[in-house]
Amino acid sequence: MKILTILFTLFTFSALAEYTMVIPQKPGSGTSQWAMIVAKHMEKHLDEKIKLKHIPGARDIPGFNKFHNELRFDDKTIMVSHGGNGVSFLTEKVDYDYNQYEAIGGMNLTIVMGSKNLKDKAIFAGGSGNVPDAMALTLYMCGNLSSLTEYKKCFDEKITFVKGMKGSERRLAFKRGELNITRENPAAYKKHAKGVEVLFTHGVYNLQKARQLDDPNHPNKLFDLVFQQKWNEWPASDLYFGYNLARTYRDTLQKVFWVNKGNPNAKKLRVALQTMLKDQQAVADITKKVGVYDWFIGDDYKKILTILNEIKTKKSVKDLVWFQKNVLGYDAVIK
Repeated sequence: MKILTILFTLFTFSALAEYTMVIPQKPGSGTSQWAMIVAKHMEKHLDEKIKLKHIPGARDIPGFNKFHNELRFDDKTIMVSHGGNGVSFLTEKVDYDYNQYEAIGGMNLTIVMGSKNLKDKAIFAGGSGNVPDAMALTLYMCGNLSSLTEYKKCFDEKITFVKGMKGSERRLAFKRGELNITRENPAAYKKHAKGVEVLFTHGVYNLQKARQLDDPNHPNKLFDLVFQQKWNEWPASDLYFGYNLARTYRDTLQKVFWVNKGNPNAKKLRVALQTMLKDQQAVADITKKVGVYDWFIGDDYKKILTILNEIKTKKSVKDLVWFQKNVLGYDAVIK
């Protein structure tokens, strides 16, 4: 009986010791698949299991809000932020606030935009998380214009933005020629858009220079460079600064692991992540999913958040909200 009691106690402790990784999307999403790979390898260096908890909802907001309001106070709970969360943080009323958490680490990723038979009209499908993509495409098609109303007029003439398509539907529509613009993370681009011309990437963020640089996986395709080559001048309009704000928030804050500020397990989790990144099999599995990209660890995100707070001017937020609301037709507010 005593042995059974001890075994029951050990089993209970083991169950309680599990970490929970919150995903703000449905199972099977790109972020969920990536998190599952990382969790599988990371738990080897924790000696504790990591289970995934999916809390999907509109624009990936409900899951992050629940983490902020309830789950973050559990020291065994880890939040995985998605790129769309960064855009929503700027343009919607959300509860979550990156400044109240500690980062364990995250990948420094970009998005690749491709085109097929693009001439005078771009046909592109996306959701509210694709606002930076739509802004960049508008800049690419229209150049530097003096006002946002001019951009709306140009957008209406040169771009068709299709809402409501899921990833699989969007990819099929692109293959059938119903869309002539596609967007993917780098690894998915190789899989779903193989042979398709890369139009531009949003670049990979360089912490030392505090800006996006050319993605070495797609050289000379940084949006800023492509714009300069097309229009013989650098992007410098109000829309560009709104776009730069949106892409930087989305891409630096996507696929990041967060815990509540002061979480006693933060250091242990960071060490486990850093140890995992020395494991060749772990790196190979992650690379297969998203491509070859660097990681930011821990305090790197303190610097990133400081930079993000500096570029988040009233003007750039106002212009971003205006574009999202008046051009794309999505709800947006100035907070």
